[in-house]
Amino acid sequence: MMSRTAAILLALSLSTTGAFAKSPLSQVDYINDRLFAAAVGDVIRKECGSISARWGRVLSEYNKIKGHAEALGYTDAEIDAYTKSDTEKAKLKSRRDAYLRQAGATRGNEASYCKVGRDEIAKGSLIGSLLKGG
Repeated sequence: MMSRTAAILLALSLSTTGAFAKSPLSQVDYINDRLFAAAVGDVIRKECGSISARWGRVLSEYNKIKGHAEALGYTDAEIDAYTKSDTEKAKLKSRRDAYLRQAGATRGNEASYCKVGRDEIAKGSLIGSLLKGG
C-alpha cells in the first residue's frame, strides 16, 4: 500500500509532467520567424546585385535563435536536426517563395528582387534589417 504522501507526490508529478514538455521547434514562432527572414533575405541578396547581407546582424540573429532554443530546453542536436531537416527546409522554402511572389519578386527579374529588398529595408522589417544596399 502506498503512503498518502507518496500518492500525493506521484499525483503532482503526473499532473505537472506536461507543463515541462517542449513544443516541436516547428511551432516556436520566434525561431521560425527569424529563420524565415533569413531565408527571404538570402534569396534577395543572391538575386539582387546591389543588395548584400549585413553579416554581423545575420550572425547576431543566429545567436539569438540558438540562445532562445537553448533557453526553451532544446539541445544542440535537436536544433541541428530541425535546421537540417529536409521536411522543414521544404516548408520554409515554400513559405519564402510564396512571400517573395506576393511581394512582387519574379524569378529571373533582378529588379523585382531589388525592389522587394529596398522595400524591406525601408520598412525596417526583420528581413530588411539583415540587408544593406539598394
